[in-house]
Amino acid sequence: MILSTPDTRIEAVRRFNRFYTRRIGVLRPRLYGSKHSLAEVRVLYELAHAGANPTASELQIALDLDAGYLSRILRGFEAKRLIRRARSDTDARRLHLKLTAAGREAFAPLDRASHDEIAALLARVPAGGQRRVIAAMGTIRSLLDDAPAPPTPYLLRTHRPGDIGWVIARHGALYAEEYGWDAAFEALVAEIAARFLRRFDPAREACWIAERDGDNVGSVFLVQRSRYVAQLRLLLVEPSARGSGIGRRLVGECIEFARRAGYHKVMLWTNAGLDAARHLYEDAGFRLVREETHRSFGKDLVGQTFELALR
Repeated sequence: MILSTPDTRIEAVRRFNRFYTRRIGVLRPRLYGSKHSLAEVRVLYELAHAGANPTASELQIALDLDAGYLSRILRGFEAKRLIRRARSDTDARRLHLKLTAAGREAFAPLDRASHDEIAALLARVPAGGQRRVIAAMGTIRSLLDDAPAPPTPYLLRTHRPGDIGWVIARHGALYAEEYGWDAAFEALVAEIAARFLRRFDPAREACWIAERDGDNVGSVFLVQRSRYVAQLRLLLVEPSARGSGIGRRLVGECIEFARRAGYHKVMLWTNAGLDAARHLYEDAGFRLVREETHRSFGKDLVGQTFELALR
């Protein structure tokens, strides 16, 4: 379905909202068979997971609840001795909210029920589908949330079967989308990647794949150009993972590997206009040594050679 107008996009979001709220049960008058409403459970959850004990005003902002409605919930919790208020050590006018032992005991089965319900929901989906669901949720949050989400941990690993095909496909798709390069670039990446696999020498060459939430989000290769010169190739970071330090880490891994392997210099070839990558290279100590104009990938480009001396 092509969502070509604002109205069709709005209706698609509304349909998803109706589906998702029904699927996770937030429209039920009471959650998880308890006597608590959705709003009450949200308040308990926030107090249980808050890094610091919030005030009522801070809690109201965090949950975007009506102040009067929240006040009634808090009074009810106090009456049941689920929460207590304590004056701030630095400002006597501020009262901080904290769960009591009874409050933590009341929240524990709700937390477990929520965990088990989501586990059952995910269990119906194959592992690959689960990764797609989590990635889609992360995309929605990153695009719609006013506050930046905390960085998601990632891992670096060596390549395994299937990774090189991903490297080729993502280079072709991203460079076409972001720079308008044609299929000749994807063909070049395929040639470089195939040569790497055929001639791979683990003592002198390496590939790193950055993985987050089970999905590949970055890559880089270090290959032997000559006895004492290594070449950094095919650096890529997915748009959803940019700004998280993955690119800097990938470049750093190449440099450290080159040092350990006994290379005297690392070089790379790129094109003008790829500014984010160029900043990574220059921050790592690479210096521009040569430029030349050329016609490639359907564009008039300026090729750039960078070098980093290791000795």
